[in-house]
Amino acid sequence: MKYSLLDVAAVAPDETPADALHGAVPLARAAERSGFHRVWYAEHHNMPQIASAATSVVIAHVAAHTEKIRLGAGGVMLPNHAPLLIAEQFGTLAALHPDRIDLGLGRAPGSDQNTMRALRRTPHSADSFPDDVLELQGYLSGRTRIPGVYATPGNGSNVPLYILGSSLFGAQLAAALGLPYAFASHFAPAALDAALQTYRAEYRPSEEHPEPYVVAAANVIASPDEQNAQEQYQAALRWRARRFLVRGRDLSDQDLDALLDSPTGYEMKSMMRHTAFGTPEQVHKQLTTFAERTRADELMLAPASTRREDRLQTVELIEAPTD
Repeated sequence: MKYSLLDVAAVAPDETPADALHGAVPLARAAERSGFHRVWYAEHHNMPQIASAATSVVIAHVAAHTEKIRLGAGGVMLPNHAPLLIAEQFGTLAALHPDRIDLGLGRAPGSDQNTMRALRRTPHSADSFPDDVLELQGYLSGRTRIPGVYATPGNGSNVPLYILGSSLFGAQLAAALGLPYAFASHFAPAALDAALQTYRAEYRPSEEHPEPYVVAAANVIASPDEQNAQEQYQAALRWRARRFLVRGRDLSDQDLDALLDSPTGYEMKSMMRHTAFGTPEQVHKQLTTFAERTRADELMLAPASTRREDRLQTVELIEAPTD
């Protein structure tokens, strides 16, 4: 079992995006010390709370300040980009940091509808996602699908590809292409079991991946004190309630807790049902149970605390399994 880290360079209310981006390096270094396999950065747009929009730039910065941990996108929303440009970006990263770069691919806009238009996407952009993946794969493998067009850098770099998803579509595509599959169960757990079952049942072995490979995501909060971990978890729920349920309204913590206990709040809390929190021993036990249930080859852990120092402590306290 491998532990990996998902970082969105979260921007706290009293921070700037620069603060959040500078915080990505110590978090990645902590993951490296704790034996994590990789760190992924997620592409989101027009979200003041998230600073990881330019994933390839963040990866380059963190790679220059770490030694061996793998780094990648979790993911690049491919319909936002030309496959050739992504091949060149990640081919450049792979040339500068050999055997350390991954590329997870998603088809969502990573934004709202207005931002989607600002990105020059149309409502039908996602329809070409399977073909875009194949085109990108061709550039990276050295077997271009566009005659006479090659990615430089990138051509023949074989940057490992992963399909990201939260529905059966991504599971079916990853299975058909013989690629590893990462499920976003840290915020969209509803289809987890069905998607993994579909992926494994329909998997077509490829030369690079003769067996299916599953990455399952979970939120995580670790503290030496169990009560403190519980408080961090409640603060994380309130943060989501403020962001998704009462945007623009100033409610007290007590009011937010009451909202979270309502049917509307319960639905939102269910989005975080796969959250391990408590002391390091309790977290490891919960993650082991989750891994056994999903039969995942790797767990992608998203630190859920609202304060950066608490997210850093979580990563420092959770040492990855050595076997």
